[in-house]
Amino acid sequence: MIQTVVTPQKENFDMSVLLPTNYVGKKVYVLFYIDDEIKKTTVSVLSKKKPSDFFGILTKDEGERLDKHIKQMRCE
Repeated sequence: MIQTVVTPQKENFDMSVLLPTNYVGKKVYVLFYIDDEIKKTTVSVLSKKKPSDFFGILTKDEGERLDKHIKQMRCE
């Protein structure tokens, strides 16, 4: 993987990239994004969860079975 950061000075952005030989003839992906877009998207997708948000997800039987399995794995 090759990664670089550039700061364009105008709208027309002519880019010349020297690729390694093993990239020639293969599908190569080029992405353009700005830090603000990534930060905004990440915050909206990954909301902060609290431990209390997960209360009640497992039934009592599932919890006991999971706890038993974890104890068994720790003993091995």
